[in-house]
Amino acid sequence: MRAVSRIAPALVAGAALLGVLLLWGATQAESGLPVAELKVGERTLTIEIAADEPARRQGLMYREELADDRGMLFVWDRPARYAMWMRNTYIPLDVAFIDTDYRITNIETMEPQTTTLHEAERDVLYALEVNAGWFAENDVSAGDRIDDLPRALGKK
Repeated sequence: MRAVSRIAPALVAGAALLGVLLLWGATQAESGLPVAELKVGERTLTIEIAADEPARRQGLMYREELADDRGMLFVWDRPARYAMWMRNTYIPLDVAFIDTDYRITNIETMEPQTTTLHEAERDVLYALEVNAGWFAENDVSAGDRIDDLPRALGKK
């Protein structure tokens, strides 16, 4: 009976730790970046949020795949005409540049392992990368607003 009474608290503590780890994993990507759900058009994506210079520099480099319902949102501190490239990126991607009104300014298709610059047509604050073709397949185009973006970023 004593062995059982010692094991029960250990099992409870282990279950609690597992619960904490599962909750933490729900808001952290394997990359360690924050994760959020973002509704784009009629679809919901799970996005990693790259909001600092090291995360933006790393982006999706060295990844061999990206699930269809995943993406990465790049967030800058101030609006500018930002550009993206695909050095050390192994999967074809589309990038939507998004302005301060959460409107897509332009969408560019980017080929893997290239250093061609893909630039926002005007000042933007965000860029959303997804698998190449995702925006077209989901009827999302330049001029569309991503109204869910403030909620996904924890803004009001």
